[in-house]
Amino acid sequence: MAQPGPVSGRIAAQNRRARFDYFIDETLEAGIMLVGTEVKSLRAGKASINESYAGEQNGALYLVNAYIPEYQLAGQYYQHEPKRPRKLLVHKREMNRLMGAIKREGVTIVPLSIYFNARGIAKVELGVARGKKKVDKRASEKERDWQRDKARVMRSRGKDAD
Repeated sequence: MAQPGPVSGRIAAQNRRARFDYFIDETLEAGIMLVGTEVKSLRAGKASINESYAGEQNGALYLVNAYIPEYQLAGQYYQHEPKRPRKLLVHKREMNRLMGAIKREGVTIVPLSIYFNARGIAKVELGVARGKKKVDKRASEKERDWQRDKARVMRSRGKDAD
């Protein structure tokens, strides 16, 4: 049985600010084309996708500006370019729907995480996102602070009852 979503122990890179900076309307899983040293570097957990996005190039969907550092244990000849665009593998119908949404509605596609599935294959979790304004960011920060304070109060009440 396959588990839905990324497996928490196998996450290679995560974009933590994406949910703070954007409203995520929907998420989808895509494959990613990598070379051998990129896979080894991802397994070491050294990648960064904080400033990356997905866009169309030559009729295909590419992950742009994702940083996967060179794998130090490989020789000079076998290295890859750290910030090269990487092709994302999605069904044609999905790609057409995403490209239409980008052009029509002014949304963007941001990677939320890169992880390895149960079979050991690298996958990218993409989010179809709309940008937040400063007011929205303040509101989400206020809500997060309230949830933290509420949990703190509930924990202290639980200790007093014992």
